[in-house]
Amino acid sequence: MTPLYFDTHAHYDDKAFDGDRERLLSGLPSRGVAYVMNPGVDEESSRAAMDFARRFDHVYAAAGWHPHEARFFTAESEGLLRAWAKEPKVRAIGEIGLDFHYDFSPREAQRAAFVRQLELAEELDLPVIVHDRESGGACMEIVRAFPAVRGVFHSYSGGIAQAEELVARGWYLSFTGALTFKNPGDAPEVFRKMPLNRLMLETDSPYMAPAPRRGQRNDSTLLPLIAQKAAELRDMTIADMARITLENGKVFFGIKDSSLRSE
Repeated sequence: MTPLYFDTHAHYDDKAFDGDRERLLSGLPSRGVAYVMNPGVDEESSRAAMDFARRFDHVYAAAGWHPHEARFFTAESEGLLRAWAKEPKVRAIGEIGLDFHYDFSPREAQRAAFVRQLELAEELDLPVIVHDRESGGACMEIVRAFPAVRGVFHSYSGGIAQAEELVARGWYLSFTGALTFKNPGDAPEVFRKMPLNRLMLETDSPYMAPAPRRGQRNDSTLLPLIAQKAAELRDMTIADMARITLENGKVFFGIKDSSLRSE
């Protein structure tokens, strides 16, 4: 039986897919990708994610303003998020958070947009997809102020202590092709030690392609390369890793379909 995967974070609205987006998305189920979550990073990408979700049964959407775009988050943006949350296949607020590496938006604007979107997530009873890059702990400080909100730190790059705190709060951790890199940081150790029911896999397409495809355009069909490394880290079969992370993604995003079958 062919393993089935859930790519819990992929940006198919990116221009890197302009040449073959429709063919690639429509063909994913036949290549073992049961579900894809496409998060937005601003108004345009959130609208695109919702369009994909409407047209492809296996695609779901999240809507939000990424820290890079935080300077453009306004009261109108908030109104759009409220409206979009009513879409049946919008299952999270995201991608939101802090990025102090690039600082494409002023840090105060990043903090303000992050806080307001967490407030909306709590009000709308939606999980969040968090981007945290070199925030020096500021991201966790804000998360701690919202104990009722649950979410996932995508492309997890933090340490064990932070991972343990997030898991204790009921949060999830999602891992990319960085698990396969020669210098993966703490990601493999975190993946090895955290509870299996709090782990998810993602490609972060078109970025973060796993070895041996590093540096090339990434897409959901490369998820088995990440799952293979993940399975090795937990001393289990790739089929079991695919099954567990698929179910974790379904639970996190509230997907009830139980009729999946391999092609």
